[in-house]
Amino acid sequence: MSCGVRAKGDGMNHDRYDDTYIAGILSEVRSIAMVGASANISRPSYFALKYLVGKGYAVHPINPGLAGQEIAGCKVYGTLAEVPAPVEMVDIFRNSEAALEVTREAICDKDRLGLKVVWMQLSVRNDAAAAEAEAAGLKVVMNRCPKIEYGRLSGEIGWMGVNAGVVSSRRPLLGAGVQNQVINGIRRP
Repeated sequence: MSCGVRAKGDGMNHDRYDDTYIAGILSEVRSIAMVGASANISRPSYFALKYLVGKGYAVHPINPGLAGQEIAGCKVYGTLAEVPAPVEMVDIFRNSEAALEVTREAICDKDRLGLKVVWMQLSVRNDAAAAEAEAAGLKVVMNRCPKIEYGRLSGEIGWMGVNAGVVSSRRPLLGAGVQNQVINGIRRP
């Protein structure tokens, strides 16, 4: 599938992301299409989907084998083209090779969906896909999990005994409930 968008020049450095870049994405995005979502409760995509729904995101799971069913209360779609707008972020839970085709599908449908971000999960990196998405005007994150990044940036992950790599005596900003919808001082509505 091709919409005529090809990479031009060098994009951003995807080896490291500034926290403000990630926090900005997680604060602005409200709806996510999760390509490769699983109904198996022991799979990482299930954890991520359930967590993001709990944080107030509208998540649209995409899995052709489960189309028409539900995962964690969310209707499953067979393809990205079937998902109703708006979808501001595509979260790719597929392997690195598959990420290019998923990204191209997202680029082709970005205007209808209102797409702003292509996010590739942990261990998923495809520089060609990133370059094409950036050439199409989309933000890109690779080899990161929005669930983990949300928890890390909100301070929630430290409460669970996970080393976030930051030593601070500052108390975290609390949201409604335990760290719900708060990232770096930005409260999500």
